[in-house]
Amino acid sequence: MNKTIPVDAVLIPDNAKGVFKGQIFDVYQWPQKMFDGSLHTFEMLRRPDTIAVIAVVKDKILILDDDQPHTGSRKSLPTGRVDNHDTNTLNAAKREVLEETGFQFTKWRLIEVTQPHSKLEWFIYFYIAWDGKKIAEPHLDAGEKIEVEALPFVDVKKLILDKAGYLGESLDIFEKVNNIEELLGLPQFDGVEIDR
Repeated sequence: MNKTIPVDAVLIPDNAKGVFKGQIFDVYQWPQKMFDGSLHTFEMLRRPDTIAVIAVVKDKILILDDDQPHTGSRKSLPTGRVDNHDTNTLNAAKREVLEETGFQFTKWRLIEVTQPHSKLEWFIYFYIAWDGKKIAEPHLDAGEKIEVEALPFVDVKKLILDKAGYLGESLDIFEKVNNIEELLGLPQFDGVEIDR
């Protein structure tokens, strides 16, 4: 899959060998030459990437009360895993928003990609979506109970600044903007393209 990543992303080397394949996490190891010439075994994890969507409906943002069996209820943006059948991260974002909220949007922009941990080849793709409407009821996984709220920008920004639930992951984005117009004006993310 072609995807855009930060220019300073840390990737698992091509010569690494998979030593464990889990349900979500895979472990890779490789021999790494040190500055003194010796070799040490280095290790990284890989997991499917995640998408998070700032879904703007008129002058409000969709926020989820997301209840899952292992974490309880937490505030989040529409978020999900990029699945093997997704052709790219944008299609994964569109699928997750429709499944979790029932909304479909016509305008999309990738505004941020982060790698939360340098020992983990995992990227979070932040999209902004607007010009949408509800076309269906949410279609939730067996491990999800989701309530969708449309909140004003100021309420969402306060939740994010307070790092409520999983919303703190979007703090870098919301620190840059003061209203919906500035949010919608954020530029397209500029990274490097890889096929991974």
